[in-house]
Amino acid sequence: MARWSCDFRYLLILVVIGFIYTQVKLFATQSEYAEALETAVEAENHCRNQMRLLIDQISMNQENIVVLEEKVKRQEQECEHLRAVVQDLEKKGVRSLTREEQAPVAAVVIMACNRADYLERTIKSILKYHSLVASKFPIFVSQDGSNSDVRAKALSYDQLTYMQHLDYEPVRTERPGELIAYYKIARHYKWAMDQLFYKHKFNRVIILEDDMEIAPDFFDYFEAGAGLLDKDKSIMAISSWNDNGQKQFVHDPYMLYRSDFFPGLGWMLAKPTWDELSPKWPKAYPTF
Repeated sequence: MARWSCDFRYLLILVVIGFIYTQVKLFATQSEYAEALETAVEAENHCRNQMRLLIDQISMNQENIVVLEEKVKRQEQECEHLRAVVQDLEKKGVRSLTREEQAPVAAVVIMACNRADYLERTIKSILKYHSLVASKFPIFVSQDGSNSDVRAKALSYDQLTYMQHLDYEPVRTERPGELIAYYKIARHYKWAMDQLFYKHKFNRVIILEDDMEIAPDFFDYFEAGAGLLDKDKSIMAISSWNDNGQKQFVHDPYMLYRSDFFPGLGWMLAKPTWDELSPKWPKAYPTF
């Protein structure tokens, strides 16, 4: 009986030891599992944070892509608009800004003397249609004499250039009873055209008097006539005046008539013709 009791104690001790060992082993395993679980949770959280950052970055990039795409579309639209503008200008014969500046079609000179109110009316008539063709048709006022009102009126307009002809040379008529005014007018015209053709170097000059008003198609008419004047050397001048130009007499408003009569009163002259006329310009009664 004592033997069995002793063996039972040993067996019980072994069972206890095994149980303790198992518990220790289980605790160690649980600790390792807890540490691994904690590490996995931290890794998962880190992964989530990284993923969240990536999602935010992708969202930002998508917004930037959308913005860039909108900018590209706007630039394409602007380019298309500019391309259409350039094509339209080229159709109208306007040179691009990168080319050499276009030479004027003709200088427009208003011949004046002492009628400031007449001059103002003529200038306003011209400026009404001039803004779109300013570079093609520079405006001049050429005054014969020193009337201060005419000078002040001409200088009050920034859109034109003022010239003053002061002729102190005595005027002698060739025949008794002739008016000196015709000689002074002839001198003034020669001086003004010499200035415009030889000093300012224009190829063509349109001469207007200070009591004229122009039509809406005045500049279009002379721009079209400039080509005829250059091609046909038998044409002395292009005139915008027609004594029979009233509505009841005009059957075709687009018809251009060739005449051996010089009508004057708004006419365009080319430099080669003036080169011929200037040396033999009459002292009075010019052809206009």
